[in-house]
Amino acid sequence: MSQSRTMPLTVVVLDAISEARANEMRALLPEGFGLTHARATGEPHLMEIIRDADFAIAGQVSVSAAVLQAAKRLKLLHKWGVGVDNLDLAAARRLGIRVARTTGSNALPVAEFSIGLMLLALRSMAYGHEQLRQGHWRGPGELSVPARQLSGKVVGLVGLGAIGSAVARLLRGFGCHILYTKRQRLPASEEALLGVHYTALNDLLAQSDVVSLHCPLTAKTTGLIDRNALQRMKSTAVLINVARGGVVVEADLVEALQMRVIQAAAMDVFAIEPLPGDSPLLGLDNLVVTPHLAASTADTFEPTVRRMFETMRRVACGEPIPEQDVVV
Repeated sequence: MSQSRTMPLTVVVLDAISEARANEMRALLPEGFGLTHARATGEPHLMEIIRDADFAIAGQVSVSAAVLQAAKRLKLLHKWGVGVDNLDLAAARRLGIRVARTTGSNALPVAEFSIGLMLLALRSMAYGHEQLRQGHWRGPGELSVPARQLSGKVVGLVGLGAIGSAVARLLRGFGCHILYTKRQRLPASEEALLGVHYTALNDLLAQSDVVSLHCPLTAKTTGLIDRNALQRMKSTAVLINVARGGVVVEADLVEALQMRVIQAAAMDVFAIEPLPGDSPLLGLDNLVVTPHLAASTADTFEPTVRRMFETMRRVACGEPIPEQDVVV
């Protein structure tokens, strides 16, 4: 790495972060590395800043084939988080650019956030908060929907990876009956350890008081929760989405909430992000919306950034990437 002291290896953060956040990251860089970051949005800017980068980090920003093709010496594209649906993996393979992620790094933050959204949606807390801010004292009989407890309810988890499993562990403290569905059923011993029960999606939708989405966005899960799926749910049920916006057909959800097909919903992810200011999702009194916050906590910032930088150091030194973090 002696050469790197005179010619630092460049890490570019493709998301438009603040200079203060960039400085926090620079304080954690390995020796011989420098860091820059996006200061605007849009592909032309990304193509410009990635051109001479050795490593790139992408959180929520989309990284297209055109952006990757603009990179002249990129060794690794690192996802800040887990879901890689915003990265053109086919282009990365074609161009010989390696892709990694921080598997499991955000499982507990997202799980905690999921529980929070369940409580917000079930108890109409966000509605009560907003009404009080506007000067309206809404008593128990004046809420947008009847308030219900989480304790003792049937919770259906669609997807049971690291995040879904963390949600299941937290829900045990509420005495919930936990159903799950996923592509491959867990061994009976793992089900018993987590306290979960496997069921098909249609049965999970019909039986659950809370349906919480924790699946990746794939060709099979795109539009998974549509009008038909929503109509299978209980009229008193709530839907939680901390997975990806594309898993839910948003127009169908708006209709279902307006017509009280289901009681309420809470969403941290959307088909288009940032969510447009004129989105019909913003006009519903039985929907809680948050701006893709679930994975972000001060507690996980430093360990996650150190983990990404360690992977980059490994690549720079010709060492293998930890197997669980390899995407391409």
